[in-house]
Amino acid sequence: MHRDDPDETPANPSVPADLSLFGTDAVTTRTFDSPELRGVTFHEVRARSVLDRVPGASRMPFEWTVNPYRGCTHACVYCFARRSHAHLGLDTGPDFDSRIVVKVNAPELLARQLASPRWQGAHIAVGTNVDCYQRAEGRYGLMPGILTALRDRANPFSILTKGTLILRDLELLTQAARVTEVGASVSVGFTDRELWRTVEPGAPSPQSRLDVVRALVRNGVDCGVLMAPVVPFLSDRPEQLRATVRAVAEAGASSVTPLVLHLRPGAREWFAEWLGRHHPDLVRRYGRLYADGAYAPTWYQRRITRQVHEFAAEFGMGPAGHGGTRRIAVPEEADASDGPERLTFL
Repeated sequence: MHRDDPDETPANPSVPADLSLFGTDAVTTRTFDSPELRGVTFHEVRARSVLDRVPGASRMPFEWTVNPYRGCTHACVYCFARRSHAHLGLDTGPDFDSRIVVKVNAPELLARQLASPRWQGAHIAVGTNVDCYQRAEGRYGLMPGILTALRDRANPFSILTKGTLILRDLELLTQAARVTEVGASVSVGFTDRELWRTVEPGAPSPQSRLDVVRALVRNGVDCGVLMAPVVPFLSDRPEQLRATVRAVAEAGASSVTPLVLHLRPGAREWFAEWLGRHHPDLVRRYGRLYADGAYAPTWYQRRITRQVHEFAAEFGMGPAGHGGTRRIAVPEEADASDGPERLTFL
């Protein structure tokens, strides 16, 4: 993978002694000097499997996922997938943002698994753990091979992303859409630029993501918006929700699906630290709202959902399943069987 690039430098940061944590027998560790990847360490692995079954207790509307990366340079402070880095012996804060596991053999491995007579052609959700179009994808280019494998087998799939790099693969997406069910979901939780700069510091701007929606729709790729997360007390006022839904509708999205911030272990500690630095006045309010576990109370989630759907109707758009998107990709819950945890915001 770009072995001879002049800006490539071998790196030797510590990696877990137990390589089985990476699901492989060997790890090649690299850094790159290019400005967009400076400070990021990549752990290249040859995975043993790339098709992952979602836990049976999960509430996700799909059974199978493909995630070519672990860790994410979007560095979203709320990302639920932070916990997965702990399983690798890495921390869920800076390591998650800057130490990225790359499954370099993902395209050929997926092609082989899809060709197996045991595979029945189930829907596959791509990029539901961490973003498959994060900055690493510009270096490693795994998605074209993944999309080619799905297209060649006419296997239905959906993609969830905040990344504008998906437009690089527009031709492959349109080709796949001619032979199978293809759905794209772009995550846009809010349009507040100041909130974006602090809570999603490595991700493209909300406006750039809405431009992606426009481009996909213009080229015949069905695209919904996952309005996630709605951040309590920071992006949940009715006028904020309305502004976001209006922008989503104007971008041409087929549907909008709100998802309130949830704070599972790994994410909750990192988010609590961020909250204490940027919004100390909200610490006690968060402590009360999330007192019973990782999720906001049902009454709060229902209120947000109702308001978003009312605004969607106002702008002539429906929720997922009513505007053309048959199956919207949403983040998977990596540990769906875990019980509720009490959150502490000190």
